[in-house]
Amino acid sequence: MGNENKIEDFRYELQRWKSYFQFIDDEVSFIEKLLNSYVFEPTTPNLFERLEQFKQEFTKSKKKKEQLQKKILEQERHLGGILECTSKVDDMGYCKKHERLRNEVGQYFGDYQKIKAEVYDYAGLVLKRRKPMD
Repeated sequence: MGNENKIEDFRYELQRWKSYFQFIDDEVSFIEKLLNSYVFEPTTPNLFERLEQFKQEFTKSKKKKEQLQKKILEQERHLGGILECTSKVDDMGYCKKHERLRNEVGQYFGDYQKIKAEVYDYAGLVLKRRKPMD
C-alpha cells in the first residue's frame, strides 16, 4: 500500500470513529431520557435498582468514550505533524499506536452495543402497557 493511501486510510478511520461517537452521543441522550422517564411499569421487581445500574454503566461508558475521543484527537494531530514533515507514514510508532487505538475503539463499540442491547431488552419487558388515565 502506498503511503498516500495509508495516510488517507488513517484519516478516514479517525473521521469514521468521530462520526460514530457523535451518533453514540445522540443515542445516549435518548437512552438517558428513557431511563429517567416514567414509562416503566412501577410494580416491576427491582426496577429502581436495575435502572440505576444502567445509568452507572452509561456514566462509565461516557467517561471511556471521552478518553477515546481525546486519543483520537491526539492521533489526528500526530498524523498532521507527520504530514507537515513528510508525506510518508514511516513512523512505526504511529502505526502501532493507531493499531492499539483501533483495538480500544473496537472494544468500546462492542461494550457499548452490549449495554445498549441490555437496556433495550429490559425496557421492552417493563414498559407500561396501559394507556395512562387522563
